[in-house]
Amino acid sequence: MSKMDYFKAKIEATISPMDFMQAAKAEPDKFLVVDVRNAPPHIMKQKIEGASHIPLMHLSDRLGELPKDKIIVVYCWETWCNMAAKAAIVLLENGYDVLELTGGIAAWTTMGFPVEPAE
Repeated sequence: MSKMDYFKAKIEATISPMDFMQAAKAEPDKFLVVDVRNAPPHIMKQKIEGASHIPLMHLSDRLGELPKDKIIVVYCWETWCNMAAKAAIVLLENGYDVLELTGGIAAWTTMGFPVEPAE
């Protein structure tokens, strides 16, 4: 794979917090955000406002909770975490349209975007 192909594929498969906010504002019913972190609430503390929490270890068993008519935006901790990428593979293999939120919850909170307590 060439560098150009890699970066085109990366852009096609991911969405930044800023781009997501713009896209969701323009088409609020187009997306469903899913937090795939595997951690108890006292460690997670917060999640993106309105996001569903389906831990990666339970994702395959809970696919029925996700609509196939929306773009599923998955996220985890931050750039060093690969749970969102693993979740994206599971979702793509099962016919979902999916994007990974770049930077995870760390980038989201750094931007000051809305969060809520983890459940």
